[in-house]
Amino acid sequence: MKKVLALLAALFVSSLSVFAADPACGLWKSVDDKTGKITAIWKIYEESGTLYGTIAAVVDNPQDVIASACKKSYKGFPLAGNVNEMKTVGTPWIFNMKKESEGNWSKGNIIDPGSGKMYGCVIKYLASGDKNKGYTAKEPTLAMAGTVGPIKVFQYWTQASEADIASVQEEFPAQGN
Repeated sequence: MKKVLALLAALFVSSLSVFAADPACGLWKSVDDKTGKITAIWKIYEESGTLYGTIAAVVDNPQDVIASACKKSYKGFPLAGNVNEMKTVGTPWIFNMKKESEGNWSKGNIIDPGSGKMYGCVIKYLASGDKNKGYTAKEPTLAMAGTVGPIKVFQYWTQASEADIASVQEEFPAQGN
């Protein structure tokens, strides 16, 4: 009986790791690398083995702002409809990311809804103390790169919370669009 209980306990513990979310998943604050100012709060999530990212709250614009700078369509975009008529908040601007290893994703795309430009995308989760390209994470961080060919330009995003989303939404409310 003790062996059966030990076996069941071991199976339970190992099953927890199977269902644990990838460390890149969660809420993250994107930060402008020139000004250091928060630009948005993102929800990064995995669906059917693919990583996506939507903007949960946008800074300096109403929450229902339309991504009118975007083109009508983009190759591989995961939603039907005209992209240039979609709201910035809630649209999957990061899409089709493939997992390389735990916390490391690549071969997908990111669209800047403010400019309409699409880039390749690389996401790396950094635990506190981890390094990437001369940057040392002081806290859990996403090293997020937009790529053009072999060139990668990294931004470093920090963890966010539901309270951060509520604060941004209160400061920059929807305008009823």
